[in-house]
Amino acid sequence: MLWLLRYNKYGYKFNIINKKKEAKWKIYKDKENKYLIDFAIELQFLAQAGLTYSKDVFDIKRFKRIREISAEIMSMKCDLPLDKVKGLFCNETGFQTPKLDTRAAIFNDNKILLVKEKNCGTWSLFGGWVNVNESIKSNTIKEVKEESGLDVVANRIIAIQDRNKHNKPKHAYGVCKVFVLCSEVGGEFEENIET
Repeated sequence: MLWLLRYNKYGYKFNIINKKKEAKWKIYKDKENKYLIDFAIELQFLAQAGLTYSKDVFDIKRFKRIREISAEIMSMKCDLPLDKVKGLFCNETGFQTPKLDTRAAIFNDNKILLVKEKNCGTWSLFGGWVNVNESIKSNTIKEVKEESGLDVVANRIIAIQDRNKHNKPKHAYGVCKVFVLCSEVGGEFEENIET
């Protein structure tokens, strides 16, 4: 699941996208809602850290309640059922860290190679979430192969970006985008489900 916050001239929108790319939008008219959602995100993070490291049963009870409060705020501000919010927003365990996303920058004759996404029709760099047991390098190579059929060498990291500081809509969790300069070494485009 992917949680997004989007700002436009009317206010903030809340969006949940599932793997089928179905979306449910809710509109918020003022910046106070944005701050409450930001507080809910931070409370959820603090509660999850507390639940991870606390040994005291009373502290654990308090952190569970803080997590419930964060879900209640999200539910009220996003007009979604509390059970759905708890299932999506409070479903992880362990210390919460940003998710990793890799992007391949492939240049040819001073032009950058982009891929057109089938689900939304937009153009982007090749890439996606870093899978378990993949390194940034191996994930970048894998994503290019899956999305294009091309074989590449991952040369070096050229940028690391905190997605929420540079892109909208904002995600309800941290995303670290790692941009990797790649060189094409073979292969050819193959029809696939993503591009």
